[in-house]
Amino acid sequence: MPHLTLHRKAFIALAALLVALLLIFAGFSRLGLQRGLGPYVAEIELGRMDWLAERLQSHHTQAGGWDSLRNQPMLWGRLTHPGGPRRPGPPRPEEGAQPPGDLRDAPPGLPPGQADAAAPPPPPPDKLRTEGRGSFPPQRHPDDIHPRLGLVDAQERLVIGTAPQPGGARLALHGLDGQTIGHLVLAPPQGVRSEADQAFLAQHLGFVAWTGLAGLALALVLSGWLARRWLGPVEALATGARGIAQGHLHTRVPVHGNDELAQLARTFNTMAEQLSSIEASRRQWLGDVAHELRTPLAAMRAEIEAVQDGIRPFDDKTALRLHRQVMRLIQLVGDLRASLDAAGTSAPSAQVPVHPLSLLAEALASMRPRLAQAGIGVDATDLDALATQEPAPLVRGDAQQLHQVFMNLLENSLRYTDAGGLLQITARAVAAPGGAAHLRVLQVQLDDSAPGVPAHELPRIFERLYRAETSRNRDHGGSGLGLAICRAIVLAHGGTLTAQASPLGGLRVTLQIPLLDNTAP
Repeated sequence: MPHLTLHRKAFIALAALLVALLLIFAGFSRLGLQRGLGPYVAEIELGRMDWLAERLQSHHTQAGGWDSLRNQPMLWGRLTHPGGPRRPGPPRPEEGAQPPGDLRDAPPGLPPGQADAAAPPPPPPDKLRTEGRGSFPPQRHPDDIHPRLGLVDAQERLVIGTAPQPGGARLALHGLDGQTIGHLVLAPPQGVRSEADQAFLAQHLGFVAWTGLAGLALALVLSGWLARRWLGPVEALATGARGIAQGHLHTRVPVHGNDELAQLARTFNTMAEQLSSIEASRRQWLGDVAHELRTPLAAMRAEIEAVQDGIRPFDDKTALRLHRQVMRLIQLVGDLRASLDAAGTSAPSAQVPVHPLSLLAEALASMRPRLAQAGIGVDATDLDALATQEPAPLVRGDAQQLHQVFMNLLENSLRYTDAGGLLQITARAVAAPGGAAHLRVLQVQLDDSAPGVPAHELPRIFERLYRAETSRNRDHGGSGLGLAICRAIVLAHGGTLTAQASPLGGLRVTLQIPLLDNTAP
C-alpha cells in the first residue's frame, strides 16, 4: 500500500467531496426532472384546450350554470370530445358535419339551454355498434388526457371530472361579464408513459450524465491542482526543515504569493538566515577565543622552554613575566564568563532604586589617578551639576552591575585614547524616544579624543572579542569583551548603548536608561 502523504490525502478528500456533490446534483436533477415533467406536460396540454374552454363557457351561458353537468355525466363526455357539441351556428368548413348529438338534433321549439336535456338518450353501445354508428363517446387512448380533466366552479367546488391535484394545471373560465365562473383543471400524468415523454426524459438525463462526467473530470483536475497549490509550500517547508536539522543552514524555500503560506515561507527563510548567522558568529567566536587563549599560552611556553634550554635563567623577572601571562589568562576567562552571564541576563538581579550618577562619580574618582598618569584630561562639569540636583535621578536596577558598566566604559577610554587627550562626560535627563511625554531617560555620553574608530566598524565594537585593529592593538588593549558586557547589562536594565564618532576625534558612547517617574528632573 503506497504511503499516503499529505498531498495525496488532500487530493483524495477533495476528489471524494466533489464526486459526492456531483452525484447528489445528478440525483436531485433526475428527481426534479421526473417530478417537474408531469406539471410541465399538464400546463402544455391544458394550454392547447382553448376550444374546450370556449365550449364550457358557452354551455354555462346557455344552461345558466353548472347544474346540468353535475346531473348529466354523459354530457361532460360529449363536451370534452373534440367532435362534441359546440355553440350554435353553422359548422366550420374544416369541421364538416356535426356528430350525432349536435344541438341541431334537438326537437324544434326548445331553448338552447334545454337541447341536451331534451335529446333522446343514446342507444346502448351494442346497438350503436350494430347499427354501424359506432359508440359515443368514442374509445379513449390509454394516454388520453380526458380522464385527468376536471371542472370546478368559482367556489372551488368540484363540478365533474377529476378533482384538482397538486402540481396540476388550471385554466380560468369567464362569463359574459368577465367574471370567473370556474376553472378547468388537468391533473399531471402519473409516471412517464408515452414514448415522447420517455424520449424527452432520456435525452435530458443523458445531458445531465454527460454534464456530471465533465464536471467530475474538472473536479479531479481542480482537486489535484488545489492540493499541489496548497500543500506544495508545506512539503517544501518540511524538506527545508529536514535540511536545517541535518546542519545545512544554507537551505531556503521558495516563496510564491503573499498568502499565509508565503508568509510562513518567508519566516522560515528568516529563521534559517539567523541560524546561519548565529553559526557563523559561533565559529568566529570560538576562533577568536582560541586565538586569545593561544597568545598568552604561547608566551608562557616560550618562557618555560627558554628556561629549560638554559637560554634564560629562572629569576624574578622570568617569574614576573609568567605571572603576568597567567593573570592575563585569568582575566580573559573571567571576562568570557562575565560576558556569557551578562548576555543571559533578562533582568537585573536586584530591583531597587539606584542613583546612577553617584555610581558614575564613584567610578570616575577611582579612575582619575590612572587617567592623570596617562595624560588624559577629564571634563565632567555637567555630571557634577546634575548629580547635585534635587530630587536625585533614580533608576531601578542593580548597583553593582551599573558600576561595572561605568568602570568598563572608563577603562575603554583610558586604553584607547592617546596621551594628552581629553575625556568629556555629560549627563542629562531627556524624553524617552517614542514614549509618552512624562517618560524620561537618563542619558550619559562619554566622548574621548583620537584615535577614532572607522565608521564601518562602529556597529561591531559591542561584539565579543572584537577590536578595531587599526587603532587599538592587543598589547595595550584588553580582552575585547568589556563593551559586550556593558551592552548586555544595559539591555537587561531596559536601556540602550550605542557608539558613534565623537566631535573630539575619538569615540562617543551614549548610554540611555529609564528613570523612575517620580525622580525625573
